[in-house]
Amino acid sequence: MVPKRAVDRQSPVPLWSQVQDDLRRRLSEGEFDTVFPGENALVTDYDVSRNTVREALRGLRAEGLVTAERGRAPRVRRAEIEQPVGTLYSLFASVEAAGLTQRSDVRVLDVRADGVVAAHLGLEESTPLVHLERLRRAGDAPLAVDRVWLPATVAAPLLDADFTHTSLYTELAARTGTRLESGHERISAQVPTEGERKLLECGEDVAVFVIERTGIAQGRPLEWRQTIVRGDRFAFDARFSARGLHLAVAPPAPPPSPPPAPVMPTAAGT
Repeated sequence: MVPKRAVDRQSPVPLWSQVQDDLRRRLSEGEFDTVFPGENALVTDYDVSRNTVREALRGLRAEGLVTAERGRAPRVRRAEIEQPVGTLYSLFASVEAAGLTQRSDVRVLDVRADGVVAAHLGLEESTPLVHLERLRRAGDAPLAVDRVWLPATVAAPLLDADFTHTSLYTELAARTGTRLESGHERISAQVPTEGERKLLECGEDVAVFVIERTGIAQGRPLEWRQTIVRGDRFAFDARFSARGLHLAVAPPAPPPSPPPAPVMPTAAGT
């Protein structure tokens, strides 16, 4: 018989919180990579009530770590947010499409100059830029640190927008009539800094994707964005076919030429 896991009934910490913390630890250690225990097993394992287990699972679900719908066994959630590669997408829409509520903590919204960013946009170094920095949340848990710059000549109306629950592209279109048409992205895997790890509330074993995007409107760069997103909650999805592959294939070698016909001696040469 598996021994029950200890919960401290004398502690001021609620039982559901103790169970939740222990399950979070076990998840981070990869204990449930194959199967996550159901409610009945957890009730027996921790010797607590079903309501306690459900409250613990509710928090894990809000963090995006497990699915725990009523009537279905809980499951570990792996990279529940998928992003298409090679399309103009909205992170806001991708989070909502995954069934999670998108919310942002707006850290910066102002006008400033940045020579490096201006160079990305093909502008003079002193060009005023609208800068928006948000901590993007999926459910209640942090998902990404998102920083974007746009020329103030176009994007100044965004300074009055409330970006806690809306898409930048939606506000840009509604307030300026501008829509991105295309762009370029560079995606790399990196180890987050201590500050980024703290913002994203991720463990030391979690890497991040760094996405750098240049958005194009009317044939000119309009947006430069850097998004640092948790690698354990995010996945990229690509579709491809043979038509989309550009392979350098050498043409087949021509068949060997037939040997030249022998030259017959002529009367003059005899």
